[in-house]
Amino acid sequence: MPIHPRGIAMARQYNRLDKDKAAVLLVDHQAGLLSLVRDFTPDEFKNNVLALAAIAKFFKLPTILTTSFESGPNGPLVPELKALFPDAPYIPRPGQINAWDNADFVNAVKATGRRQLIIAGVVTDVCVAFPTLSALEEGFEVFVVTDASGTFNPVVRDTALNRMSQAGAQLLNWFAVGCELHRDWRNDIEGFGGLLGGHLPAYANLMQSYAANKS
Repeated sequence: MPIHPRGIAMARQYNRLDKDKAAVLLVDHQAGLLSLVRDFTPDEFKNNVLALAAIAKFFKLPTILTTSFESGPNGPLVPELKALFPDAPYIPRPGQINAWDNADFVNAVKATGRRQLIIAGVVTDVCVAFPTLSALEEGFEVFVVTDASGTFNPVVRDTALNRMSQAGAQLLNWFAVGCELHRDWRNDIEGFGGLLGGHLPAYANLMQSYAANKS
């Protein structure tokens, strides 16, 4: 929280995610790097990443995919993301660890015209933290999706999230991203509810109950 010169803590302004202002950056969700994710179970993490991707597609958000050193041990991008976004900008970085050090990636981000960046990746403390800090430095609003980003263990994760939060990034999970973008259930009950139910079994139960009562 920012501190006033007199030592008084000041609340940050609540800047909501806006589907007309946001872009999604999916950084280094690669077959090799996924083996490093130990702060979520493999199935849980894959579900979270695909849920975020489904949200990006549902709200028609510009989405950018990038990988790091695919020809090395990091491996290729997971095929599900490529299949979901066949026409999205795809930046295979030849070596830069920080995606923001790659001119093609930065140009693709800026070409969206969006100033709110929703970012997730592997690993949280490097592939997410480095471009997040770089984008904040250039005046972007950055929203880090904590449960679609993974790393070695909870200690490493919490340290990285704290570093990004202190720099001004907002931390939220994929469910919160979707709800903040949707704003109002009256916009689309079945569509958005179906998306949530596809990734949260408990929410699928709610939608089934809703459908039964509606009929």
